Amino acid sequence: MKTSLLPNLWGRLGGACFSLPNVNPVGQTIVFCRLSCGWPGERLTDHGKRWSVPLILALTLTALSLILAGCGANAKTDDPSAGAPPPARVEHEADVNIVKVDHPEQFPLAQAARIDVAPTLDVTGVVMPDVTRNVPVITLATGRVLEIHAKLGDTVAKGQLLMRVQSPDIAQAFSDHRQAIADEVLAHAQLDRAKLLFDQGAIAQKDLEVAVDADAKAKVTVETTTEHLQVLGVDPAHPASIVDIFAPISGVITDQQVTAASGTQGLASPNAFTISDLTHVWIVCDVYENNLSFVKLGEYADIRLNAYPDLALRGRIDNIAATLDPNTRTAKVRLQVGNPSGLMRLGMFVTATFHSPQTQVEATVPASAVLHLHDRDWVYVPAQGGRFERVGVQGGRMLPGNLQAVGGIKPGQQVVANALVLQNTVEQ
Repeated sequence: MKTSLLPNLWGRLGGACFSLPNVNPVGQTIVFCRLSCGWPGERLTDHGKRWSVPLILALTLTALSLILAGCGANAKTDDPSAGAPPPARVEHEADVNIVKVDHPEQFPLAQAARIDVAPTLDVTGVVMPDVTRNVPVITLATGRVLEIHAKLGDTVAKGQLLMRVQSPDIAQAFSDHRQAIADEVLAHAQLDRAKLLFDQGAIAQKDLEVAVDADAKAKVTVETTTEHLQVLGVDPAHPASIVDIFAPISGVITDQQVTAASGTQGLASPNAFTISDLTHVWIVCDVYENNLSFVKLGEYADIRLNAYPDLALRGRIDNIAATLDPNTRTAKVRLQVGNPSGLMRLGMFVTATFHSPQTQVEATVPASAVLHLHDRDWVYVPAQGGRFERVGVQGGRMLPGNLQAVGGIKPGQQVVANALVLQNTVEQ
């Protein structure tokens, strides 16, 4: 109903009208009227017609209701969200793991499938050298280090020169060796002369025996001094006071205890170098006592390096510690792994996967159905009355088809296909 018609109406009703334009939100004119009426029951006259007061009030209320109805219609038309579906309203139950939504159909469900797998145990390990392949580099000579030809971390080959030591022990050993050779020559000459005299009857039998004994002892002394020089690491045929120290095996120098111009006291000093053969290494893992059923001597475990996640290796379990760490309740489990390429470096972290000999039934769900919250894994399962319950699960390995094995629910059980969407709705 247009406001321009109101003056005519009120003119007929004998009332006086005035308007205030644009005072309501929709821009319509509100009309205020003053009725020209007398006492109750008095009739009003306009153009020869009379109206009763109740009739005038009824017409006034009808006009106002039409105006308000028009305002409401315009307001409803201007609302852009009038045609949108109602949002899901969440009601929190007393249990924080149970939520109720008024539109549960907005959250599609997925059914957990069944898979027969062998349980696995993933633990973190550290690459360590095989101590049976560690060889110390020592020198028995006491003296001063003249030259260093290798350092910590170098890869050396067997027979490579590592350092040179000047030692008075070497000089004394060569002196003793030369004296022994001279004594042996003299003893041999005396024996020849004693034999000649004995044949002529010039000496007694006992004098010949003394000469034979002296010659034999001289030979023993020569052999002893020769071995002494060889133990000190020098060539008896090349007298010198300097001894060269060579690498006994090929490998990597993993420890160094000498520097240039430092002194060495033979066996009383620490090992000058330690060379490790890293073609075979150990991986040492800490396994909790309740998981020791997964590891058995002689079995193999899958090894993956954090630095090379696409590289798959296998290691054999060759030792399980006989005692547990009283603080962590773990046992040391040692794996032997070949390292011909040298990719595994000492101190690297790896993930070792141990396989149980027995199989068990597990459930698989879409990876999106697993919610990672507060360092735990959860899924939402439907309950009665439009409710969903958040259930803790044990997230397993990823499977083809964007599926994930989980423990804590049974195959065939329904879960919310996208747990993150429901969780976001709950938090809002």
